[in-house]
Amino acid sequence: MHELSIALCILDAAAEQSQLRGGVRIGAVHVKVGPLSGVIKEALGPAFELAREGTDLADCRLVIEEVPVVIRCAACQADRAVPSVQEMCCPVCGNPPAEILSGREMDITAMEIYEDEHAASAG
Repeated sequence: MHELSIALCILDAAAEQSQLRGGVRIGAVHVKVGPLSGVIKEALGPAFELAREGTDLADCRLVIEEVPVVIRCAACQADRAVPSVQEMCCPVCGNPPAEILSGREMDITAMEIYEDEHAASAG
């Protein structure tokens, strides 16, 4: 389950940001995950919960945003979301994609950082 190693990397990035900011509390890490990234969303959440146990980030949440697969169709000259990863073709004309525009992401997009405990309890 490589999701555990990904969760550990996410926690490492959060811990690094906390240290860079003088030990602030990280309340949540936001990530974008596409279906072509090779990451299973349903496995990443529990892996993150397991990885954070016993760390300074034990209360940190993982917020996962799913990114759809979007292709550029050369025939239609349009960007379109595909119905599924098993149907990697234009949903209008059926042609294969000229380019995959999104769906491969596995990115940390934001962190909720609390500089003091008052801000953390209010959020």
